Amino acid sequence: MTENEISQIIIGAAIEVHRELGGPGLLEDIYEEAMEEEFRLRGIVVERQLPVRLTYKGRILRKPLRLDMKVGGLVLVDNKSVAEWHPVFEAQMLTYLRLTGLKLGLVINFGESYVKDGIYRVVNGL
Repeated sequence: MTENEISQIIIGAAIEVHRELGGPGLLEDIYEEAMEEEFRLRGIVVERQLPVRLTYKGRILRKPLRLDMKVGGLVLVDNKSVAEWHPVFEAQMLTYLRLTGLKLGLVINFGESYVKDGIYRVVNGL
């Protein structure tokens, strides 16, 4: 599957999770766990709380970066549950994409009345 095909599955899963659990109002971790289950039900491979080792000037930093989810091996997902969107969320995702060498990330804000209004697509050379 391509990044774009995976992203369509992610969006469908997010809408289903939001419809099933309701929202806004729950913590990000709850939405993340429900998303993991939705991917499992759809037969999609997902990695949660993925540790990414970072190197600074040739030295590996002790504390890894933890990414919410990597779906299908190609798309990063950062789950949010906030009342107000902040542009830094997209900038963070772009940084994550650059550090991992991936091309597509979705920031999903479950804090919106309609989750479809809280899905932000971030690309890195796609």
